[in-house]
Amino acid sequence: MTDNTTEDDLNGVIRQHSEWLAGQLHSQRENLFPPNAQKTMRKFTSGEAAALLGVNDSYLRKLHLDGKGPSPELTPGNRRHYSTQDIQDLRVLLEKTARKPGDYLPGRREGDHMQILGVMNFKGGSGKTTTSAHLAQRLALRGYRVLAIDLDPQASLTALHGVQPEFDLVDGGTLYDAIRYEDPVPIRSIIRPTYIPNLDLIPGNLELMEFEHETPRALAQGNAGMFFFRVKEALAQVDDDYDIVVIDCPPQLGFLTMSALSASTGVLVTIHPEMLDVMSMSQFLRMTADLMDVIAESGADMSHDWMRYVLTRYEPSDAPQNRIVAFLRTMYGDSVLNAPMLKSTAISDAGLTKQTLYEVERSAFTRATYDRAVESLNAMNDEIADLIQKTWGRS
Repeated sequence: MTDNTTEDDLNGVIRQHSEWLAGQLHSQRENLFPPNAQKTMRKFTSGEAAALLGVNDSYLRKLHLDGKGPSPELTPGNRRHYSTQDIQDLRVLLEKTARKPGDYLPGRREGDHMQILGVMNFKGGSGKTTTSAHLAQRLALRGYRVLAIDLDPQASLTALHGVQPEFDLVDGGTLYDAIRYEDPVPIRSIIRPTYIPNLDLIPGNLELMEFEHETPRALAQGNAGMFFFRVKEALAQVDDDYDIVVIDCPPQLGFLTMSALSASTGVLVTIHPEMLDVMSMSQFLRMTADLMDVIAESGADMSHDWMRYVLTRYEPSDAPQNRIVAFLRTMYGDSVLNAPMLKSTAISDAGLTKQTLYEVERSAFTRATYDRAVESLNAMNDEIADLIQKTWGRS
């Protein structure tokens, strides 16, 4: 593009570049996930499977030798590898002989309400989507029934789960279809199973912006009603189907975020511990509080079970970051999760192939790099799982 590009030419150039990029991304997906461009989850070593189930590896070996449960894949070295479905089948088997209910299937019981977690911050680059994706997958791998919702029109969570918005969502299929003001569809019609048992997805794309454009018009015409209840009312249709819903909110305080916030029972605010990000968060919190007051005055219950700050892309060796983390912990105390998400080349490199760290093989990285990153993610996600259990009245 040269400096003398006219305004009319610019539109054509942008459109052409968009089509080129979409085509290249589609080709990349087909190359990464042949033959049908569908992602699959890797298999887990017996040690990883045992850790997910909370048992000893030797116990899994005994189950296998006794012919109980699924048969793992045996490598030439006689090592056992388990698929995610194998791990889920083992959960069901182990739960039947568990000392107490929920030892292996930790989800909701009678009287527990579905947990809806809104992951938000209106500053890009705070690690919101990375947090949402790893949280949803970890919870599913631990036996919870999880629905992940991509409410961000940029649709990064969607792409991470093998759905390319430009090609796979040309006829809709986002949450917009279930919350629009004219002819909304049942939410079940837009839910997609993923390649991970227990994890379903409602993808996102630019169509979600229609809700931002239509809501002001509907409000002016008196047709919007309680617009901020639309996400909550849609999720009520699948209340019995899931233990936890994880919503990756857009990086702005618009109508989508307000509706997600009204539906949420728990709120996670991602923070990259840099001064500019903390200054931005100050504005985010002030605006959020003002909007919640307005919504509450309209009759909505804006109480939440909990709210936590998640430190993301944290570098423990960075002195300025450590000062900011200490500052945040002094101010907010227990509202800051103890476990941060560490900055790691393993997480960013996995993202280059549209994968989370839970999906890539450990052999793709040096052992220390992978273990450090995955341990930080597990600690963060398991701390959130503990919060959910406490909300349900369990330790």
